[in-house]
Amino acid sequence: MPVKKKPVTLKREITLFLLVFYGLGNILGAGIYVLIGDIVKISGYFAPVSFIVACIVVFFTALSYAELSARFPLSAGEAVYVKEGFGSDTLSLFIGLAIALSGILSVATIVSGFYDYFVRFFDLPKFFVVFGVLVMLSLVAIWGIKESVRVAAALTFVEISGLLMVIYVGISYVPDTLDISKIVPPFDLSVYNSIVLGAFLAFYAFIGFEDMVNVAQEVKDPAKTMPRAILLVLLMSTLLYIGVAYVTVSVIPPSQLQESGAALALVYEKATGQKATILSLIGMLAVINGALVQIIMVSRILYGMSDKGWLPRFLASVHPKTHTPVNATIVTSMAIFLFILLLPLLILAKYTSFVILVVFTVVNAALLRIKLKKGSQKGVGFVPLWVPMVAIVLNLAVLAVQIMHEVG
Repeated sequence: MPVKKKPVTLKREITLFLLVFYGLGNILGAGIYVLIGDIVKISGYFAPVSFIVACIVVFFTALSYAELSARFPLSAGEAVYVKEGFGSDTLSLFIGLAIALSGILSVATIVSGFYDYFVRFFDLPKFFVVFGVLVMLSLVAIWGIKESVRVAAALTFVEISGLLMVIYVGISYVPDTLDISKIVPPFDLSVYNSIVLGAFLAFYAFIGFEDMVNVAQEVKDPAKTMPRAILLVLLMSTLLYIGVAYVTVSVIPPSQLQESGAALALVYEKATGQKATILSLIGMLAVINGALVQIIMVSRILYGMSDKGWLPRFLASVHPKTHTPVNATIVTSMAIFLFILLLPLLILAKYTSFVILVVFTVVNAALLRIKLKKGSQKGVGFVPLWVPMVAIVLNLAVLAVQIMHEVG
């Protein structure tokens, strides 16, 4: 009898260091380089407070994800968590598709943002620029998980240096232009409403830590590595966001900042009196990095759900040499291209935040049910029962404020 070949599977090659920079690359590229101008437009001088509020909302959900990723270190993480919590294939499929959609919308958002930086150098049609970027990123994602994550880590170093550059050139500007009282909100309901609405968009800037769980099947010692990486990424990104937001509203009045699609480049030019050529290039690389990480994430979700029989089997095909899901990666990039052509940047970001908040609420509810049914699991059951409860309340509160604003 012929020997049956073993199916080609994903490989565990991602270390804690690579995972942290994989997550940071996604979070930083997706948010601060693209959306800081829009957040300031909503929150004004209170933009740093909006980032703090968004961080608080995200923090409790991040703790839930840390435990769930240690319990179930598999691709299509959220779908698996929901299946374990509620036992429903239908709900799991819905959540898996929702998180995949959020990733597709997120890449569409940040690639649109990339074009705002790109046209500062080359006046080319958006269609061709976007198409070329997506082809390049798809090839890198197909290349191999270790190789693509190393590329992401290298780009993350570059984008962190860009944010530190903005803080460095702008921090000396702060005392001369901004009274600290301007960023401490008064007891005014309309002000707090704008802060929360800004937080809804700033929440998008934290999207990315949850994507880390979808490469858990390729992480070394995931039960220890995943929780540590998630919390490190959230802490590091929050500190950078608050610093950049504070400097941004210090250097440029919010009314002027709104006019730029490449806001951090404008901050650099105002603070230094020089053209922001280097920062614009860094901004382009940061956005590219965020898009690469999201493409990897979405392809792993499609692979994981296909592997469980929830999606067509061709999406679970893994290349024997690269050990990457090639078909899932191609389908992901095609979907992103369509959304870029159909929707503007700000709408894409709002839709992404809305979908993610719904997913976070369901995932926290799943952890609540898992802990009530199965209790703590040795080595991974470290989150108190009240954490997912608080996370559910916070996610629903931010959703409610945004829905009321849109309806009103």
